[in-house]
Parts: sequence; structure tokens; C-alpha cells
Amino acid sequence: MHTGRERAILVGLEWKGRGESARRGAADAEESLDELAELAASAGAEIVDRLVQSREAPQAATLIGPGKVEELVAAVASRDADLVIFDHDLTPTQQRNLEKTVDAKILDRTQLILDIFASRARTREGRLQVELAQLNYLLPRLAGRGASMSRLGGGIGTRGPGETQLETDRRRIARRIQRIQRDLENVRAGRALHRRRRTAVPLATLALAGYTNAGKSTLFNRMTQAGVLADARMFATLDPTVRPLTLPSRRRVLVSDTVGFIRNLPTTLVKAFRATLEEVKEAELVLHVVDASSPAATEHVAHVQKVLAEIGAEAIPQILVMNKLDRLPPDLSHADVAALRRRLLGDAASDTPAVAVSALTGDRLGDLFSTIDQHLRLDPVVRTQFRIPLSESGATLAILHEFGRVLDIRYSGQECEVEAELPESIRRRLGPHRKNPQ
Repeated sequence: MHTGRERAILVGLEWKGRGESARRGAADAEESLDELAELAASAGAEIVDRLVQSREAPQAATLIGPGKVEELVAAVASRDADLVIFDHDLTPTQQRNLEKTVDAKILDRTQLILDIFASRARTREGRLQVELAQLNYLLPRLAGRGASMSRLGGGIGTRGPGETQLETDRRRIARRIQRIQRDLENVRAGRALHRRRRTAVPLATLALAGYTNAGKSTLFNRMTQAGVLADARMFATLDPTVRPLTLPSRRRVLVSDTVGFIRNLPTTLVKAFRATLEEVKEAELVLHVVDASSPAATEHVAHVQKVLAEIGAEAIPQILVMNKLDRLPPDLSHADVAALRRRLLGDAASDTPAVAVSALTGDRLGDLFSTIDQHLRLDPVVRTQFRIPLSESGATLAILHEFGRVLDIRYSGQECEVEAELPESIRRRLGPHRKNPQ
């Protein structure tokens, strides 16, 4: 019985190897196809079949071999499929050849992810980022479609109008890309302005990063009492959210929830979401959230580290937050946590602290806060004297009262002298007003 959802067939590729390499290749292909199935389900598709081909190299014309194409044609007919999704990026030529042969819509992994992103983006920035990625992906795929775009049918005399339409579409898309890029640069400038305003009253930012569906949004809600959407669909939340948090030390920080990462995250998306990912680059500390109950947790950690390196955030200190403790054996000991950490990170990252928590139940959340306090750069309280012009005293005194302890105020002429105990970061910020700057 047809459910009304698009019926999809998934196609994966396994690169041939020998011995352990072959076994690893088969396992990777199956894991990747499982992930593609999750993505397709998140997009609203019903999976009706899966095909996997083992090849030494992709077939230039159709990615998969002629025999597998025939098998795919038969599967589409017998399963009444509307959609075929390839777990591999298709070249424009491969997609056109497959569309001519297979009686179903053809998508590749990147197009599927872009479609999900388009349905999830809520803010203007998110929608612009998705549209930019879609247009950049579409532009090279217009080539060779001149006749079909003319809507005049085949035959002599149709090439000219088709090519004219093609060039018109190319120019229109190129202009739209330029407009979006300008708009996103304005967004980027606005974010930078907000960050500068935040540093006027110094607050460290903690960025949540991790594989999609690792529980970042649930953890974010648990930490900050925010109301961010949290569900099991992949890429359920795209638009970044920032909320304040007070640590046990009474230091205030900002926590930023960001888009989830995924294996083979399309380069177009990494580029398009530069403005969003800059929240991670500007963070003092990255909370790398991983679903510790997942059999693929080690691979997920590796993929997130790869994306962090791609956006230039690999040097930012991290805390590995091993989430979904509620799905692990009860009474996990410190030795068990250490062993889990070694399995996920290996010996190469022995200096990265790790905490096991359950964002769902809140179990061991206090351990996470204490670990953040230990590894966030300390901001010692110092006693300082300030000489402030009366014309500037209002804002400065407000900062001193909010973030420090004012011990004494004396007014003299057009100045006021203030003695206060306050964090070192605030003292540096108010440096021009210090009585005896060093």
C-alpha cells in the first residue's frame, strides 16, 4: 500500500580491496548506507530497497556499472519507486545519463542533505546559506541541458533557443549567488559586531559541536533551560542559538548550539555555513558531544575532528562530552569512563578531558560543569584603582558594580576615583581608566 511518501531506493558503492581492507570497505559502505537511510527518512522518504555495488573505481558514465543500472531499472519498476538516492556525489554527466535511463527522480547524497537543510532552516541567515549551497551545486549541472530547457522539444532548430535559455539561467543564478554572498557578508559583519559587543563585557563562549543526532540540542536545553527543538531527526536544528550559563565558580559564560556534522559533509555546505561555523572558531572552549552508545561513535568523533580542522577550529581546547549515559551500563566507574575515552580519542589526544553525561536525565551534569570550570581559562580577581572622567563614569561604574566589588568611590573635580576588586579580564578591558597602568 502506498503511504503517500516518496518511495526511495538507496544505492551504495563499496570500493574493492583485499583482506582487512575489503572487510573494512564493506563495513564502511553499509554504515554509510545506514546513515543515508536515516537522512532519507528525515527528509520524509519511505525506503523500499537498497542496492550496493562493489567496484574498483566509479563508472564514468553512470557511476555504477551497466548491469547494476539494469538491476536498478527493474527495482524501480517492481517497487514502484519515485526516487533513487545515491550514497555518492554524482557528476552532472552521470546524473543526466541516469535520468535518461531510470524512470525515477535521481538524487545524490549532497542533494539530499541540501534538501533537508532547506526544510530545517528557520532564520533568514539559515535560508540564505542553504540557497547559496544549492545554487553553487546547481550551476555546473546546467551544462548540456540547453535543448530540454528550451521546452521546444528535440530536433533541428532547437539548439539555439536552448543555449540562450541556458545562458540566461546561468546569468540569473550567478547574479543571485552574488546577492546572497553580499547578504551573508552583512550577516557575518553583524555577527562580528555582536561578538565585539559581547567582549565589551567579557564572557567566554562555549560552542557545542558534534555529529548530528548526538544530543547537542538536548544537552543545550539541559544546561541553559532553553527551548530549542530536540528530536531524533538528523539536522533537526540548523540555526545557531546562544544562551547564558552561570558556572559553579559564578563565572558567566555563553553557550552556543551549532549545526550537527556528518561524514562527507558537502564542501558547498561547509563554505556556505561559514558565518554559522564562525561561532565555533570564536569559542574559548568546544564541547564535543558524541553519542557514546553508538557503535560508530569512534568514526563520528573522527569526522567531527575533520570538519573542525576544515573550518580552522582544530586548535581550540575541547572537552569530549560522552552523551547518552542512560543507554550505557549502569554504575559506570571512572575506569570505565577512561576506557571509553581512550576508545573514542585514542592515545594521540591524551590531554583532552572527557566527561560521561546523560543530557536526557541530567545525570552527571555537575561533572561537566566542574570540568568546564577547571579547563576554562581562569580569570583571577584583582584589586585595582581607576580614575574615570565623570562624562564616562556611568557605563564604567555599571560594569564595575555588575562584575566586581566596588570598595571605594571618591569624586574630585571632573573625575571620580574608584577602588574595586574585579576579574582580570574586566581590568584589562577598562585599562585606559586605571590609575597606575603598568
